[in-house]
Amino acid sequence: MKKVVLMAIFSLVMLAANAQNIKTVKLYLAGNCGMCKARIEKAVKTLEGIQTAEWNKETKVLTVAFNETKTDVTKIQTVVAGVGHDTKAIKANDAVYDKLHGCCKYERMK
Repeated sequence: MKKVVLMAIFSLVMLAANAQNIKTVKLYLAGNCGMCKARIEKAVKTLEGIQTAEWNKETKVLTVAFNETKTDVTKIQTVVAGVGHDTKAIKANDAVYDKLHGCCKYERMK
């Protein structure tokens, strides 16, 4: 019984420690449609430490919660640009952008 109680306390302490490292940010990302949304969210979720990622196609804002000891905003923007979507800080490679479906071709950021 004592061992079970100690394990429960240890688990709660570890959960509390992880929760303290969670950061939520909002990033403006270029895109147009549901395919863009799926592509962006899938790419972001491949990063270690991502808890949630949701891109709103009307506002063009990605809201992402992540463990800041495992990833950071630059890595998030880099992975999004890597699948063809410009961010305010990192522009997607032209060759990747050119391969996007026609409805996904947004007005490029300057």
